[in-house]
Amino acid sequence: MTLDILYFAWLRERIGQPRERVETDAATIRDLVAELAACDEWHAAAFADMSAVRCAVDQQLAELDTPLAGSREVAFFPPMTGG
Repeated sequence: MTLDILYFAWLRERIGQPRERVETDAATIRDLVAELAACDEWHAAAFADMSAVRCAVDQQLAELDTPLAGSREVAFFPPMTGG
């Protein structure tokens, strides 16, 4: 499947681009993260500590074990704080 991957805040800075389109066989977000982290040192650095990363699938907050079947977009961003 083809996915649009979006990166926000420091993830975008570490990876060096705001978005990319990838062809993947990943079944879950966790699988996708493993594939992306294996791409190069920039992706590996961005995904080194997944406790500091949140994700969304098709603009809905998601957990690492969320299935990707039928999805079009995955976004990665740091935890949000409010006030």
